[in-house]
Amino acid sequence: MVRYSQFITKHAKSIVALWVIFIVISAFFAVKIPDYLKGDGFKVDAEHQAVMKELNKNFDVPADSILVVFNDVSDKKIKSTLDELKKEEPEIDSIISPLKEKDQYSKNLSYAVLNFDESSQDLGPVVEHVRNLTKDDKNIEYTGGPVISKDMNEASQKDLMQAELIGLPIAVIVLLLAFGSVVASILPILIGISTIIVTFFAMVIIGDSVSLSVYILNIIPMLGLALSIDFSLLFINRYREERQRTSVEHAVQIAIQTAGKSIIFSAICVMIGLAAISVIRVELFENIALGGSVVVFFAVFTALTLSPAILTLLGDRLNKWTIIRVKPTATSRWHAFASTVMKRPVLVVIASLAVLVLMMIPIKDIKLTIPQIDALPKTYDARVAYEKLDKEFKLDSQSTVYALVERKDGWDNDGGRKEILSLQKKLEKDSLVKDVKTAFTTADIKTVKEWNQASQIPQVKTNLEKAQDAFIHKDQLMIPITLNVAGDSSEAQQWARDWSKPNFKLAGAPKYNQEIFDEISDHVVEAGLIIIVTTFIILLIAFRSIIIPLKAIIMNIFGLTAAFGLLVYIFQYGHFGLDAGSIVLIIPVITFCLVFGLSMDYEVFLISRIQEEYEKGSSNTKATIDGLTQTSKIITSAALIMIVLTGSFAFTDIMPVKQIGVAIAIAIAIDATIIRLLLVPSLMKLFGDWNWWLPFRKNKRNAK
Repeated sequence: MVRYSQFITKHAKSIVALWVIFIVISAFFAVKIPDYLKGDGFKVDAEHQAVMKELNKNFDVPADSILVVFNDVSDKKIKSTLDELKKEEPEIDSIISPLKEKDQYSKNLSYAVLNFDESSQDLGPVVEHVRNLTKDDKNIEYTGGPVISKDMNEASQKDLMQAELIGLPIAVIVLLLAFGSVVASILPILIGISTIIVTFFAMVIIGDSVSLSVYILNIIPMLGLALSIDFSLLFINRYREERQRTSVEHAVQIAIQTAGKSIIFSAICVMIGLAAISVIRVELFENIALGGSVVVFFAVFTALTLSPAILTLLGDRLNKWTIIRVKPTATSRWHAFASTVMKRPVLVVIASLAVLVLMMIPIKDIKLTIPQIDALPKTYDARVAYEKLDKEFKLDSQSTVYALVERKDGWDNDGGRKEILSLQKKLEKDSLVKDVKTAFTTADIKTVKEWNQASQIPQVKTNLEKAQDAFIHKDQLMIPITLNVAGDSSEAQQWARDWSKPNFKLAGAPKYNQEIFDEISDHVVEAGLIIIVTTFIILLIAFRSIIIPLKAIIMNIFGLTAAFGLLVYIFQYGHFGLDAGSIVLIIPVITFCLVFGLSMDYEVFLISRIQEEYEKGSSNTKATIDGLTQTSKIITSAALIMIVLTGSFAFTDIMPVKQIGVAIAIAIAIDATIIRLLLVPSLMKLFGDWNWWLPFRKNKRNAK
């Protein structure tokens, strides 16, 4: 990287100028990113989606629906409102009125169903339009998938602003304590903001051809700011060390050649985690892998181009407005701490593991769910309206499944009708099935013989044909099935698994939830193995040791498991002012994949300094104490910034975002304290020279 570092310092002005132009152009497009975010990303390209397309195409089953909620509204008002909506909104395919369907009607509360041929992801403008049509009537509210999706988008934007207002000022204070000067403290923030802007610009371009989840709006800033500031902290710290011994340009070059390598390695570790997420073929995971990879790329790009170029131009002005005199890294306080830990390694290991195990205990009760209406803040109209309907009409007490059955010889014959009746009776015997609809139930006919006899009467024949056409299209048969359990329940999911067969395909909430759960459970071990095996190989190459990678992986697993236990304690048990609930299905997976990579940054930084001292000839104990002393402050500062920036999302309103922010913050806190400052040095002491053992490798160390 020598030539590259020389190129950066030589052309610093041009690089900064090009970056300024690029950032300004990017900002113009980046503000449009919310327009490209559609839905929550819980989508699998599998049976449910394929069947819904067929049902929409051949049986007029709506792709999506909006619920219009009427509070204490007269029948006349209901009719006039629905007539106006139908007239003014051309996208409405059909309307199911409570005036005709009495199970949607009560004296004080009723709801209509607006059906559409498009999915929630494309109905944002429609939601806004219908809301505007009735905005003056406070007794009319809207809910349902498209409305929830739009509100999630708006809440994500609000959450992002709120998190930034909390996290950024605290991050500046932490940087100020680390660097002492105002300029040095603000520079990493500016680099982080630049990274986010250009990443959003890239995602706008990608959004033209790829469906993007609303969670992108939170994940990218969370990762982008944390990584960019982390990288800047490492880079500026190394630059300052070198500046004490050499010129500005040479100090920048050495920082690129040394800290730059650590930054690239750290990015590779995070990329491994993101790559592992992508093996789970759920749109949200693919979005996070894509958006995360883009933001990591730009975080490295800004760290190795924009940051050193600005440092070259600033020179010693980096220390301008110094308000805190920062002590050297190797302070006597950290040295005393390291020495104390190394004197009682067995006690420290036992105490640390005891604390981690205590944190792990709640994980036995973990309950994972796909986010539903409760992901929205309680005050949002879509959630308020839905909860009213659920309380009055028990919407969540049952669910609908659509079966699509194909028959080579078709269904409009005696053989086909006998098979319909057989399927109908078999379904009706199932304990979870509340209702089954077929042409026979619609016509109130019990046997094929009765059907044939009724078909002889011309007037009745016409009605039978209409009934049949509603459920049969060529060789396809549709059977709507109502289950007496909620669509997100484990019973409904198991029912979908048991009934799914090659010639009996399903769609609906139970099938949708079952596919999401199964896709994650089927590939989560694969994702974990990718991370563990790849990390082991990288650390093996980096440190030429078998013991160190094994310890790092085992300790990471312990730390993450403890973090998940605390997550259950906070969110599922309901502590710190939160209502008892459940853990969003994606949180453990995303946290594991991201934090496993992020924590390796601290691992490499600490072990590299220990290895450096060890290979110079220091004993294993002295090398560990010196390495811990030299790196503790930078690791603590980097971790604290990461905790602040991710933890600030704890104060947001969308539950999945709140949980992922808290999960990452807790995991990083455990890693930077119990793992990195206590367990690592204690185990280094206990293993002694075996830490550096690698079969068939000659030890080149010159021991003192």
